[in-house]
Amino acid sequence: MDYKNEYERKFVTADEAVKVVKSGGVVHYGEFMMASHVLDAALAKRCDELEGVNIRTVTCPFIPQSVVSDPERKHFVYNDWHFSGASRKLHDKNMCNYIPLTYHEGPSFFDRSWVPVDVALIKVTPPDQHGYVNLGTSNSITHAFCDAAKIVIAEVNESVPRCLGGARETLHVSEIDYFVQGDNRPLIQLPETPISDVDKIIAKIILEQIEDGACLQLGIGAMPNAVGAMIAQSDLKDLGVHTEMMVDSFVDMYEAGRITGLRKQLDKGKMVYTFAMGTNKLYDFLNNNPVCASYPVDYTNEPDIICRNDNMICINNAIEVDLYGQVASESSGTRQISGTGGQLDYIYGSYKSKGGKGLICLTSTFVDSLTVRARCNPALGLL
Repeated sequence: MDYKNEYERKFVTADEAVKVVKSGGVVHYGEFMMASHVLDAALAKRCDELEGVNIRTVTCPFIPQSVVSDPERKHFVYNDWHFSGASRKLHDKNMCNYIPLTYHEGPSFFDRSWVPVDVALIKVTPPDQHGYVNLGTSNSITHAFCDAAKIVIAEVNESVPRCLGGARETLHVSEIDYFVQGDNRPLIQLPETPISDVDKIIAKIILEQIEDGACLQLGIGAMPNAVGAMIAQSDLKDLGVHTEMMVDSFVDMYEAGRITGLRKQLDKGKMVYTFAMGTNKLYDFLNNNPVCASYPVDYTNEPDIICRNDNMICINNAIEVDLYGQVASESSGTRQISGTGGQLDYIYGSYKSKGGKGLICLTSTFVDSLTVRARCNPALGLL
């Protein structure tokens, strides 16, 4: 019971907590849906007091107030290791840097002390009866950068689902320096991506490549969602899940009885993932669900781990391809779109998997300002 006294003793206001941030320091925000609005807003209030603070994150889904408070970037320098739509808009205005990263290598940067962290600002669940808070929907590299940080500050948010592991999905109260009471706002929900008739045709072709007992990875976007919807309505059996991103369509497939994981060679019966982004349907499904297993990204995305499951079927989108067989999924010409995430890891892992298949799926054309443009080009960067 000692953890309760320690937990209560460590509670401060958000304004008080962020006083530990110093000029020239490095601050790491929580990842994906687990970035804290509350701590970011408190840090933004200190804009005029600070200079040269480097803020790092991975796919923050909102535009931080700290960035808005300093458009000339004298006080806060914002960096994202894998762009979200919000980061992409900021980058277009020269208000966000892209830092190249091969995603599964992320934790090793901290484990090897290559990347310093002064303060970690994260969002967590309240502690359980054993004194452990849960990292929610973003396992990823969060535990690694918290281990490396000199000071860890956690916003406690009761809307965060308790996502079971796996591994390294929790922190003990003793590992956190300050707690801040959050506003308990629900996690951000991804808007539904419209599925076109062409998406459905491509999804039908993909479905023909999937056999009973296959292990699935789905990327983000309309195409993977279309595949998931068709699988849910199919007669496929005993599918498994080992994926980077957990999305709503996995819930549909599980509830339709298509996913059991019983033919997996690794983590049998478990739906393995490193972060989740979707709607409340997904977040409610993950909460305290023992069929789901949250792992750090150096496990989920390590090709030598991925290939240990037979019949890995990895399905991802792309921006364009060229006649040399090169695939662009991260940038369009010189404009950064996202980052080097799971696509590279899973294409290679599926290649090494017995019976595995890595599928890059895209429409042959798209409409840009009423002009039809090709996605298949003689060389990359012609879009």
